[in-house]
Amino acid sequence: MSNPINRREFLRTSAAGAGAALLGTRLGSWSTTAAGFEEWPPKMPPVKIYKVYVGRTGGIYLSRPTQEIAKFEKYLAKVERKLGDVKFIGGDLIPPAELDKVATKLVGSDGVLLFHLSGHGGGAPALGRLVNVGLPTAVFSQPFSGHGWMYFPQWQKEAKKVVLLPTSDWDELDRVVALMRVAPRLRQTRIIVVRGPQGTAAACSAEQVKKRLGAELVPISIEETVKAHQAVDLKAAEVEAEQYWIGKARRIVEPSREEIINSARFYLAVKDMMIKKRAQGITSSGCMGRPAKGCLTFSKLNDLGLVGACEGDMDSTLTMLMFNYAFGIPGFITDPVFDTARNALIHFHCTSATKMDGPNGKRLPFTIRTQSDSERGVSLDVENRIGQVVTCAKFIDLDTMLISTGKIIDVTHDELGCRTQFVTEVTDARKMFHNWGAGVLKGGVMTLLHRVVFYGDHLQSIKNLGVLMGFNVIEEG
Repeated sequence: MSNPINRREFLRTSAAGAGAALLGTRLGSWSTTAAGFEEWPPKMPPVKIYKVYVGRTGGIYLSRPTQEIAKFEKYLAKVERKLGDVKFIGGDLIPPAELDKVATKLVGSDGVLLFHLSGHGGGAPALGRLVNVGLPTAVFSQPFSGHGWMYFPQWQKEAKKVVLLPTSDWDELDRVVALMRVAPRLRQTRIIVVRGPQGTAAACSAEQVKKRLGAELVPISIEETVKAHQAVDLKAAEVEAEQYWIGKARRIVEPSREEIINSARFYLAVKDMMIKKRAQGITSSGCMGRPAKGCLTFSKLNDLGLVGACEGDMDSTLTMLMFNYAFGIPGFITDPVFDTARNALIHFHCTSATKMDGPNGKRLPFTIRTQSDSERGVSLDVENRIGQVVTCAKFIDLDTMLISTGKIIDVTHDELGCRTQFVTEVTDARKMFHNWGAGVLKGGVMTLLHRVVFYGDHLQSIKNLGVLMGFNVIEEG
């Protein structure tokens, strides 16, 4: 292993110098003209949420004033602007609108947002009729909207896809609407799979993934990635390496400049393939071989709001897509180990995003290193934020989300582990150790071991997402 050098020392040995700015224009034109697209990452069409107000308005006892609807309309306009990819449609008021006619209008929407304005029991049948249309639905019922809420929990007991929000907190609307994006986004998703998928049998079946989630798996061979890599202009790869990696790294330890450029060249190749295949994600079971290790490529894709997942892990790929669509954040695939002495779960791997707060967040400090198992190629040691609450999850068998939460209490650099490492304090490490997989996860080492870590506590939101999409949520530990 060579001696570490800092970024300034490394750059003094680099020949890139003054040509980088000029080459930036060339890189931009190559990226957009190669496949005829101008936008990267590509945008998806807005998700359509149908809104309906149910209950009498005016001065009647326990009736919301008519002005309440205007307040909701103004608030939802703010939600549209905040999320950027949601369009509210409808806005019927029942009564006077006829219930059956409104129910017919819901068809074709991606989700339904129902506002319980008033009513002891009379509003429940009307709301129930709209819930029974079968679309992912949320019912917002503020305090003093009447006693109809007593009938609402029965819908969930009957396995209806309805989230119940008996609350005065209007921010709950933002969160549930964000969740309603996941299912339609998955139906629009294409995932490149290099050298075949790994994971649970259901997740590895293109037919089952398409039937259950609507996502399409696009098989690609290693040879195709090698060809795409060779087609990338070397000067464009040099600019990519300098601007996104070399110029931003805290340190560079083992890899040479040429190795980093080769990895950046692979990213540009994958980018071109994703544009041509109209893909939002990629996973590869050959990511540690030719033409370059996938660590930097997947890191940047995750930074951009797309999904790059290592080792062909389809369960983790789908998990990352779901969290990305719901919360706008990347995931960190991890090979965890336990330390019950610290009540901790330790996470580590060689592929990590640097924008764990999402594409608009600041990059975390990172060091460029080799991939630890092979001591070759290019990988990242990312300094995660101590004190950060995290969610650890994995969507398995296309029907169950395993989930837990924790808090980062330490960042480590043990040479026995992969490059990016952090320690999370959990509720009960010993119980989690014995409950790993919750008795439902079966498979080989990678399938049993891998989890995905996300910044933030998303436990309740994932439970709500399970209701909207019809999957089970099981807490580990």
